[in-house]
Amino acid sequence: RAVAPSASASPARAAAPAAAAQATGSPAASLTLRQAVGQRVIGSLPGTTVPDTLARKIRRGELGGVILFARNVGTRAQLSALTARLQQERRRGPRALRDRPLLIMIDQEGGLVKRLPGAPQLSPVQVAARGSASLARRTGVATAANLRGVGVNVNLAPVLDLGLPGSSVLELGRTYGATPQQVSSLGGAFADGLRAGGVLASAKHFPGLGRGGHDEDLRLNRIDVPLATLRATDEVPFRAAARRGIPLVMVSTGVYPALDGDRPAMFSQRITTTELRDVVGFDGAIVTDDLEVPAIAHLSPERKALAAVRAGNDLLLFCQTEAAADRGAAALVRAVQRGQLPRATIDAGADRALALRASLR
Repeated sequence: RAVAPSASASPARAAAPAAAAQATGSPAASLTLRQAVGQRVIGSLPGTTVPDTLARKIRRGELGGVILFARNVGTRAQLSALTARLQQERRRGPRALRDRPLLIMIDQEGGLVKRLPGAPQLSPVQVAARGSASLARRTGVATAANLRGVGVNVNLAPVLDLGLPGSSVLELGRTYGATPQQVSSLGGAFADGLRAGGVLASAKHFPGLGRGGHDEDLRLNRIDVPLATLRATDEVPFRAAARRGIPLVMVSTGVYPALDGDRPAMFSQRITTTELRDVVGFDGAIVTDDLEVPAIAHLSPERKALAAVRAGNDLLLFCQTEAAADRGAAALVRAVQRGQLPRATIDAGADRALALRASLR
């Protein structure tokens, strides 16, 4: 358990985190190791109230945010009270984190992927049928108002996967079109609307699931096309998103042999760091897809957390259980303590998470 230094702590020991932060210019360096790791973890709730265990974790500064699902939504008043309680616990936490709102995320794409009633009233494929960027932006603005009204500040949307024939995203109506230009224009306009309404957008699922025929949560999609094809088509909307300043990108569970053999994208440094940061030019925060989906259930939370961080993800999504999130965080702490993972690696991702939180002030 990470606590603030007590009055009996030696002055040198108590001042060490602050000195480290000043020396490195890293806000995360002023945090304890458990707090720095916690900034990178997005947890979940089982129901419509905040569990005491989760509240304590927030007060200790050991959680960066939560993701909400339909199971957390009763009424708008109830949800507003829940998110207010989460932020209240944050304000009772470590001084360095009190003025940085927790990231409260939701999947509110429209159509079949929508956790709250209200906006967006149109699915991405319905927006695409009308082909209007101004409509997409208005839809984003309305969605932001809907989310802000209940205390949600991050929307895990838009989907920037191409809607190619036979793809799951097309079948489910989650895509803004079949061409990179259409997806870039309409998905980007939706993200602009979210930003105008005070909600952070997240482009997903890099480097693209528009060629995948399966639900990505249930089965790993194998996207077996040449690298030149990926870069000329599937990755184009993500390059546009990077230029547009979209603050978050979610990396997919898909497998891309042209990039990294049979390794899922979100566990691949070649994809998450080299391709997304160095080739595409994205410099915001990178978030995993759900680390508890059935498609990767054979891997332990510990192994998934370590693989995700080593690949270059900043934020780790644990969407089902608090226990899995705790195990993943504990594995990262142990890896640093044993010299298997540099503290600087933890701090780099934590700094991006803290910058996101600061942008919501």
